Amino acid sequence: MQNLPVDLGGYKLMVTEAPEMKTRVDRETGQVVPSMGYDSDEPQYVVVLFAKAREANANGRRSKGEEIKVTLPRDPGDGFEEGALVELSGATVSPYEIKDGGQITMSGLSFKARTIVPLGG
Repeated sequence: MQNLPVDLGGYKLMVTEAPEMKTRVDRETGQVVPSMGYDSDEPQYVVVLFAKAREANANGRRSKGEEIKVTLPRDPGDGFEEGALVELSGATVSPYEIKDGGQITMSGLSFKARTIVPLGG
């Protein structure tokens, strides 16, 4: 299952690494090139956020939080410096696995969002 809608409204999201262009290594040339979206000619961007629950759980404690990388379909513009509080629009999550010789060597969750919006303040 891919691109499952996710509601992060119950989390405070803080920028820990400002958005930057997503890149990859071209297998033929070995050069670092922009990573383009499947349905666009624009390069994708990645922003790193710290997500922490806004409210305590049933035990009265708040989780320690988690750092997540979020892929954006285009340059989000200015206003997303380290420490900025933001919200995501159109957020989705997809599980992934990387295999080497049939053996799973890495797995996790991949986050994407349509847009990122700075919170006022």
